Amino acid sequence: MPCAYRGRFAPSPSGPLHFGSLVCALASWLDARAHQGQWLLRIEDIDPPREQAGADLLIIDSLKQHGLDWDESHSYQSQHQHRYQQQLQNLKEQGLSYRCNCNRKRLKELTGCYDGHCRLRTLPVNTPAATRLNCDLAFSRQSLFSFQDRAQGLQKEDLAQSGDFIIHRKDGLFAYQLAVSCDDSHQGITHVVRGSDLLETTCKQVALMTLFGASTPNYLHIPVISSSAGQKLSKQNHAPALNNTEALENVKRACRALGMDTHSAPRELRALLTWATERWPQLNLDDCRELLLSDLS
Repeated sequence: MPCAYRGRFAPSPSGPLHFGSLVCALASWLDARAHQGQWLLRIEDIDPPREQAGADLLIIDSLKQHGLDWDESHSYQSQHQHRYQQQLQNLKEQGLSYRCNCNRKRLKELTGCYDGHCRLRTLPVNTPAATRLNCDLAFSRQSLFSFQDRAQGLQKEDLAQSGDFIIHRKDGLFAYQLAVSCDDSHQGITHVVRGSDLLETTCKQVALMTLFGASTPNYLHIPVISSSAGQKLSKQNHAPALNNTEALENVKRACRALGMDTHSAPRELRALLTWATERWPQLNLDDCRELLLSDLS
C-alpha cells in the first residue's frame, strides 16, 4: 500500500550544504516525520557546468552529521535521464513541442514571455536548438494552473499568457522543469517543502505533471535565508559551508529560522530533532515568513 506521505530533499551538487539549504532540508524532514511519512534524498546532478566534484558526498555527509536521515537509497538524476528522454519523445510524437534556436539577444528583448516565434519553423536537424513546450496545444482546454501553498497562499499562472517554456536546453541538457516533474511523478512524491525562490516555477511543474497524468503534490515554500547584504544564501553567492562539528547549534539556529523558540530545547541532537518534530504541526507558517529574514545568531 503506498505511503500517504512521501517527501523529498533535492539539492544540486554545486557545492557543500550551507545554512540556507539546511533550513530547507530541516523543514522538509520535519514535515515528513511529523506526518509519519517517508523522506527521500535526490541529488539533482543534471547540470555538469554548475556542479562541483565531490559536492554530493559532502552534502550526504552533512545531512548525516545533522541527524537528517532518509528512507530508501538516495538517488541521482543523472542515472534516470532515460526517463526524461522518454517524456521528451512522447511530447514530440504528440506534436506538443518544437525546436527553438532564438538567440539570447532576441529572448532578452521579449522581456520574459516567449512569443512562439519558432512554432512553425522547421530547423535543420544539425542546428543546435532548445525544445519548448507548445502551451497553446498542450493546454488548449485549460491554460490556467493554480495551487494552494501552505505558507504563500493561492498561486496561479496562465501559461497561455506566460509563453512556451523550455524543456530541453540548447546545450543538450534537460531543463529543470521537465526533470523535476518526471522525478516527482515517478517517485510518487506527495509533499514538496522547499525555498520560495522556486515558487514561480511551480505552476509549470503542476502543468507538466497534469500532462503526464500524475497527481500534484502538496506544496510548502518557505522563505529563503538572506545575508546581511540582502542576498539569498546560495552556493552561487559563496555562502559558507556548514561546520559539521557544530551540528547541534546549526540545527538550533535552523529551528529558530522556522519560528521555534529554542530556549528550552534539548542539548542533544537526536532529542532536539524529536522536540522540533513534535512542535512542527503547531507552527504558524506565516510567522516563519518573517523570522527567516531576522537575526538568528
